[in-house]
Amino acid sequence: MDTATRVLLVRHGQSQGNAEQRFGGHSSTPLSERGRQEAEATARALQSESITAIYSSDLLRAVETATPLAEALGLEIIQTSAFRERSVGHMEGLTFEEAATQHPDEYAALLRRDFEHVLLGGESYRQLLDRGSQQLDRIIEEHRGATIVVFSHTGTICILALHLMGALDAPTLRPVWIASSNCGISRFNLHSDDFVRVLAINDTRHLAGLPV
Repeated sequence: MDTATRVLLVRHGQSQGNAEQRFGGHSSTPLSERGRQEAEATARALQSESITAIYSSDLLRAVETATPLAEALGLEIIQTSAFRERSVGHMEGLTFEEAATQHPDEYAALLRRDFEHVLLGGESYRQLLDRGSQQLDRIIEEHRGATIVVFSHTGTICILALHLMGALDAPTLRPVWIASSNCGISRFNLHSDDFVRVLAINDTRHLAGLPV
């Protein structure tokens, strides 16, 4: 019998940086009040799903989002820098407008989703793919047939989702972007014959009752 490995990718809740329209990158910005409400709603939505392991980016906004679910299930949050957001280097902490004014070339490369471009003081999507996919592949192998959840960031989740779907295997890559809202959940079933079933991308139905 083929028992699928279930992988849930969850973006962190709204951070203070999100609320102020600032680049987060590797900075340690906490959740906003809205983000804490989103994290609680996400825990309620996931706590009945037989989750056996919780992984998270080691950045504060991701760990704070994972905490309510970990407490509800009595599980440890396994933190790793591999699931951090892409480092945007000199643009970290700037508002989008400030970044566009102060670093126009870097900002333009980011908007183009240039996969190979290494941001000034930061990293490329290729480097993000290398660190994130290697870690994800390892934990999938460790938890065959189980359900794992990874709390991460919008750029990282985009890259990991594309990796799971085999969309990043070509030597030359077209710019593709999968958006994740705060606490959006993307679900994948991975079968032993390498068949990948995409069940949901950026599911936010569990947040419907929250105040705007």
